[in-house]
Amino acid sequence: MRRIMTKSFNMRWAIIDDYPSIGEVMYDAVRSGKSKYSDAQRSAWMPEARSGDEWNIRLAQQDIILCEDNTQIVGFMSLAPKAYIDFAFIRPSAQGRGLFRKLYNEIENLAQKHNEPRLWVHASLMAQPAFSAVGFTIIKEETVAMRGQDFNRFEMEKNLAI
Repeated sequence: MRRIMTKSFNMRWAIIDDYPSIGEVMYDAVRSGKSKYSDAQRSAWMPEARSGDEWNIRLAQQDIILCEDNTQIVGFMSLAPKAYIDFAFIRPSAQGRGLFRKLYNEIENLAQKHNEPRLWVHASLMAQPAFSAVGFTIIKEETVAMRGQDFNRFEMEKNLAI
């Protein structure tokens, strides 16, 4: 397993034993971090930390880069089939340290190794500026419904072809 060291953070690719912790990072980021969504929207989006068989199956189909502070996972980003970035979350306590860009660079490098012509994502209102900063452009803004709440988000893409 290749490890990537960055200041006080260790980056590595996820294994199945990491899946419960990944769900906790996502929960913490959605429910405790700064947000442009209301408390009701955040509760609908993430009523509890994700775990279980469905979660494990979904993650097993993706390449997931993790960032750890000591032995705690503080952030992750995933590359799903068809060059889709399915997840990108950083714990509030680790935000503002450049981790998004470090995680993204590993995902882009992997996509380029697989000769993907582009990457794409459905970015939340919070994630959109970070994806824009690494070269993504907005294709469209859309509203999706989840558990009785409407969410605005952006479909974005980045051309990787040279």
